[in-house]
Amino acid sequence: MDNFEFRNPTKLIFGKGQIEALEKEIPQYGKNVLVVYGGGSIKKNGLYDQVMEKLSAIEANVSELAGVEPNPRLTTVRKGVELVRENNVDFLLAVGGGSVIDCTKAIAAGAKYEGDVWDLITKKADVKDTLPFGTILTLAATGSEMNSGSVITNWETNEKYGWGSPLNFPKFSILDPVNTMTVPRDQTVYGIVDMMSHVLESYFHAATNTKLQERMAEAILLTVMDTAPKLLENLESYEHRETILYSGTMALNGILQMGARGDWATHNIEHAVSAVHDIPHAGGLAILFPNWMKHNIDATETKLKQLAVRVFGVDPTGKSDRDLALTAIDKISEFWTSLGAPTRLADYDIDDSKLDLMADRAMKRGPFGNFQTQQNEDVAKILQMSL
Repeated sequence: MDNFEFRNPTKLIFGKGQIEALEKEIPQYGKNVLVVYGGGSIKKNGLYDQVMEKLSAIEANVSELAGVEPNPRLTTVRKGVELVRENNVDFLLAVGGGSVIDCTKAIAAGAKYEGDVWDLITKKADVKDTLPFGTILTLAATGSEMNSGSVITNWETNEKYGWGSPLNFPKFSILDPVNTMTVPRDQTVYGIVDMMSHVLESYFHAATNTKLQERMAEAILLTVMDTAPKLLENLESYEHRETILYSGTMALNGILQMGARGDWATHNIEHAVSAVHDIPHAGGLAILFPNWMKHNIDATETKLKQLAVRVFGVDPTGKSDRDLALTAIDKISEFWTSLGAPTRLADYDIDDSKLDLMADRAMKRGPFGNFQTQQNEDVAKILQMSL
């Protein structure tokens, strides 16, 4: 395996009723708190009132940034930075899913930077300092609650980038499965696809002797695939919500990538697609990932063969490695489809009219892919296959 260093300073506070921890955790950082949230679902399910009650109990001075988008916008981040400065904010509290947390991470970094926060996101400048922040997670999906990464969209230029900094870990994250029980079916499905995609991105790597990393990845996939259909039959099951919530965190908190750098090309392509068409991130991944695997089959064959046997239980007797690899791709796609995920870009009314623009945006930073390098012609082919 590759040489590595690992550090994850986020304090994970997991389980029912853990919102009580707010009264202990936040006062360490100050009294002026900016609460960041999305479209208002936390007000409908009562979580907003619970949060405000806890903040009142510690006599916090509260300001709010509502309306964070599913693909969080640069304009919203800039608005958050302004609020921080206007209200002398000491601490940020993200209450929501990955988009809310990603937006909060950008605000935390932008508030400590004298220039435009877009400089940090595009890596024209380094993050030198951040405001402390915590999270209350409401959607099992991105793993942003226990990592330092973030994805922000500049809608004006149709650019969407993943970025991060070792300074951008949450101080704490509260994960109560109860707070995910009102998530509707489609968002639950997207979350499941997202976390499985994170595992798969980690799985495709060039490092050798990564037996444990691969077994851990396979264990998460098996657990999610066993639990997901049961959860979709009973969206209010605490047990299944608990399992999926924990799986999403473990899929992208750095554990799977110790000693093995994953590929992440499919995520880069999807960011380009949703920067142009503003579709759900995981919906794009469900469409693109099988086609990335097929397009790069010569490189992915060995790992896919392993997935076919270990995760999907395919009997290898009498089958070639290529047959097993293609079977694994079919099995992944079939599972996502069985949950209700899309299979073609046409499902989002996307045709080839902006294919060149999407490919251009994917290539904005040059060739990419840590496992298999993708050039412009590769991206164009994968997009064409996905139509």
